[in-house]
Amino acid sequence: MSSTSKTQNLREVEVFRHQNQVTNTVVHVNLADITHDESLVRPSPAGNCLNWVLGHLSCIYNNVLPLLGESPVPEQEALRRYDRGSAPITSPADAMKISDLIRVWDESVKRLDAGLAKLTSEKLDQRVPNSPTNNPNETVRSLLSTIAFHQAYHAGQLGVLRRIAGRPGAIA
Repeated sequence: MSSTSKTQNLREVEVFRHQNQVTNTVVHVNLADITHDESLVRPSPAGNCLNWVLGHLSCIYNNVLPLLGESPVPEQEALRRYDRGSAPITSPADAMKISDLIRVWDESVKRLDAGLAKLTSEKLDQRVPNSPTNNPNETVRSLLSTIAFHQAYHAGQLGVLRRIAGRPGAIA
């Protein structure tokens, strides 16, 4: 691989890292002062609460960590409750405490950034064994691009859910 290609791939990694940092900032701004009870308020007539969305964001990062050479967070089993396709939270007993979810999110973000920082050109081009979009040609690069969009989408959703929970908007 030429030095130009390697430099380009390093720039891609920096873009992924920047997207991770921006998403993390948006998540934290939208979660400011949210109580556990507020995190359980569901939109009407249907949809997921803030608690589920934050757990889902953490679960998605956690699912990709091994692909990046990082260990999943210790709460991996509890996060399965928030995986793609899981049922909405309808009872407080079904939900992790919001303070615990924020801690898990922070650790997932930290581990994801560490994994991204170690990415090589070869790793970016590697095919992934299980594409969440059923793309038979999915690479680490294309998966990371999809995940960046997914995480930003749900980070914005937290802002709407914050208002549904009765809080003022956090991002002007």
